[in-house]
Amino acid sequence: MGRIVLAVLGVLLALYVVFGLVVPMVVGLLKLLLIVGVIGALVVGAMMLLGKTSK
Repeated sequence: MGRIVLAVLGVLLALYVVFGLVVPMVVGLLKLLLIVGVIGALVVGAMMLLGKTSK
């Protein structure tokens, strides 16, 4: 009986760690990468525009 209780508690703890810690961390990382990508695309676009207008 004790093994079953500990197994259930272990599963609940694992679910808490996955959904409470890992998923928000991954979502935050993806948001950060999206922001960095948009800023990089804007910089590249501005450099290309400046390069074409300076000729």
